[in-house]
Amino acid sequence: MINALIHFLGNIAMSIINTLGYSGTALAMAIESANIPLPSEIIMPFSGFLVSTGQFTFWGVVLAGTIGGTLGSLASYALGFYGGEKVVRKLIKKYGKYLLIYEYELDEAEHWFKKHGQLVTFTARLLPIIRTFISLPAGISKMEVKKFTFFAALGTFIWCIPLTYLGKILGDNWNTLGQYFHKFDIAIVILGLLVVTWYVYHKLKKHAQHQKKD
Repeated sequence: MINALIHFLGNIAMSIINTLGYSGTALAMAIESANIPLPSEIIMPFSGFLVSTGQFTFWGVVLAGTIGGTLGSLASYALGFYGGEKVVRKLIKKYGKYLLIYEYELDEAEHWFKKHGQLVTFTARLLPIIRTFISLPAGISKMEVKKFTFFAALGTFIWCIPLTYLGKILGDNWNTLGQYFHKFDIAIVILGLLVVTWYVYHKLKKHAQHQKKD
């Protein structure tokens, strides 16, 4: 089941980007920022890889990722804002397991938000996992939408730059690295699967630890 999920996530991210171009990068990032497990750690490097082929431009990819990530964050913010904590927790309890979303992750995000204040909607964007969940407590607490949008966009912009650059560097040095791979697709699939495998493993391991505590 896990292997199937890993393959599915990796393939769907690359298919969206290949099919829709910049819009695909934005859509994939929106999905990720709406708390659906489609890791930006595969979306942005893959898009950056395509910069080296001339299909994309560097800043075009960063902008697309920023717009998509911000829109996805606003969707999560809206759920928290209009639904409130009760609705958010109910949805997570009922459907979260199918998306690798757990209630304790909301608890962690709320703790971060209460401890560090509204600025955490920016700083959390630079951290794996927690970066997507911080939008929910921001909405639940009725944070001003303009301020939230600014912090979310700024944090997402900064997050996208190194990930895009990583993919571009891999592409720019493809002639050197090519001797280790037979095909472009093989390299991308391997890289993507490694990232998604780490993501899913981290999520499941953390969930298992919380279940033991309970």
